[in-house]
Amino acid sequence: MTRHPDPALQDELSLGTDYDALAERFRPLFAQIATTAVERENERRLPREEIRLLTDAGFGAVRVPRKYGGAGASLPQLIELLTELAAADSNIPQALRGHFAYVEDRLNQHAVADQSVWFTRFVSGEIAGNAWTEIGEVAVGEVNTKVTRRGDDLVVNGTKFYSTGSIFADWLDVYAEYEGVPVIAIVRADQPGVIVHDDWDGFGQRTTGSGTTIIDDARVEPEDITVFSERFRYQTAFYQLVHLATQAGIVEAAAREVAAHARSRTRVFSHGSAGTWAQDPLVQQTVGVATAQGFAARAVAVRTAESAQAAYLARFAGDADAEERANQRAELESAEGQIVLTPLSLEATSTVLNALSASAVSETKRLDRFWRNARAVSSHNPVIFKQRIVGDWAINGTPVPYVWAIGQQRTPSSLITD
Repeated sequence: MTRHPDPALQDELSLGTDYDALAERFRPLFAQIATTAVERENERRLPREEIRLLTDAGFGAVRVPRKYGGAGASLPQLIELLTELAAADSNIPQALRGHFAYVEDRLNQHAVADQSVWFTRFVSGEIAGNAWTEIGEVAVGEVNTKVTRRGDDLVVNGTKFYSTGSIFADWLDVYAEYEGVPVIAIVRADQPGVIVHDDWDGFGQRTTGSGTTIIDDARVEPEDITVFSERFRYQTAFYQLVHLATQAGIVEAAAREVAAHARSRTRVFSHGSAGTWAQDPLVQQTVGVATAQGFAARAVAVRTAESAQAAYLARFAGDADAEERANQRAELESAEGQIVLTPLSLEATSTVLNALSASAVSETKRLDRFWRNARAVSSHNPVIFKQRIVGDWAINGTPVPYVWAIGQQRTPSSLITD
């Protein structure tokens, strides 16, 4: 039997709000962002102004409990909101992925320590970026980024890649090692010693700011260092949830944009099925399938977020076994959602172009961005491994892993244990 949080804690939690009212706050901004999305794509211009507009309007605090000035949105509501934003510009939800993950961690840590300082920062518009992944000569499971003492100060040194959102951020969520223990160090992004490069060279999601971050003797306060193992358990599921929302928004946007082009097209083929392009049943069928795929993608993303919300609430229920089960379910369902939405998003963003013929490949329309962006998002957290993990669970009941690492293959000698 699942235990629910103490009713006395209700004001401290983010249980959900009126979604339509919440979304209406931001839809005018989403529409504004959409009008310049192709222009930013063509110019490879980072959405600095667009992200600032959103955070100034309170977008970065939608998960903060209402008691502390946030919207108190549930995780399914956040994911649906991110899907709407992704339909306007899929780069922006991914750029904010690290921020919302850190918000989620603070929400979970509120079960054991007051987080009102961080909630106030989020409500004021401050955001966090991601700085976890290291490249180069680092073995799987090891980390070169270190926190050390320098006089009276603690400082962080290291280089990170795939540091999505850091170029827009006020704070950096840095995975490091301190006295031999993996930790998360939260450092100010605007201090000397922090340099963020926009050198992401992917063919999709070009303006997420997912480049290199160099951290050179950046100061960190002792209270802003936490042991990594104490971070919220469903974090990997959460990171994947944002990708699911991004994929869903991409499919919705591709179907909608192609439909608009089909509606205004005047040229027809002699062997077509109707006198006008918009009335051709095969064109309608093609757009109809893509539109339904967008509906299904959003439904999968939002439904998957329900298990993560349950894991969040289990953190406050005082039942360790139930919390473990909730976290396992969140991880499993995020993997299942990824397995379904990866081929769906790639198929939808390619096949829908059949509704426009050769004009679909015009550089001025830039409709290729939908497939490229879906492909880039789908390449994170390799889906082939998730397929195996879900199969292993289904056949053998093997628990789903919560975290993993990436790096150089270990040498045989490094694998020997005492």
